[in-house]
Amino acid sequence: MKKIFQRVILLFSLILLPMLSYAAADNVFYTNFAAKLLGIIGVIVVAGTIAMLVNLLNQIVKIRELEILKEQGLEEYVAAQTSSKESWWSRFRKSMTDVVPVEKEKDILLNHEYDGIRELDNNLPPWWLYGFYLTIGIAVFYIGFYHFSAHAVSSEEAYNQEMEFAEAAVERYLATQANRVDETNAVLLTEPAALADGENIFNTYCVACHMKGGGGAPGSVGPNLTDKYWLHGGSLKDVFKTVKYGVPQKGMIAWKDQLRPDEIHK
Repeated sequence: MKKIFQRVILLFSLILLPMLSYAAADNVFYTNFAAKLLGIIGVIVVAGTIAMLVNLLNQIVKIRELEILKEQGLEEYVAAQTSSKESWWSRFRKSMTDVVPVEKEKDILLNHEYDGIRELDNNLPPWWLYGFYLTIGIAVFYIGFYHFSAHAVSSEEAYNQEMEFAEAAVERYLATQANRVDETNAVLLTEPAALADGENIFNTYCVACHMKGGGGAPGSVGPNLTDKYWLHGGSLKDVFKTVKYGVPQKGMIAWKDQLRPDEIHK
């Protein structure tokens, strides 16, 4: 059963790790080298965690085997097997964590007790301690990379990059929505490019009636657009509506058939 479980874990690792590596290296949400590198470190962390889980399973199985052998009166065999089969990794793990065997836990019991429960003066679990050591190593790398490396991207630079990507996305979206603008959702345009386009449209279609600059003239068909008086409302939406539908009774044609909505907007 133990070997089957180990093979399942190993197979799962072989399938998962390439997927995580690909995601870390090519994910569209990662926008800089640092993020890719941190993603690869994450893959290493996952691999280490899986390895520690497998090792922990082996230790649990061995402890259970030893308990069964002791129950059958084979203490000497157990002692011999324990001393001969203990690996360098087990010895290293014990020296790093001071793990106390279950049968010796009575030696580290604390004096206080609550509701029949007594506490052990034990060290942290190995998996937690190794993870803590790993974060220390990552912190050293992080400080060196972000504060002393020319490849690092600061928080401000990353923010500016993300804002550029967002602005480009907004522009692409607005380009698809240009012809959906009307008198109900029009907003004031202040971009130089939009103002220049609006001036060209006015000079092409509007100066014949409103004169150059929109000031009109005595006897001209179009009224003065530069004073403070408005015949049909002076809000942005009122002006949009007037240009779109016109005022036929006063000689102002409807421009909705000659101009696109974004041109009327400009």
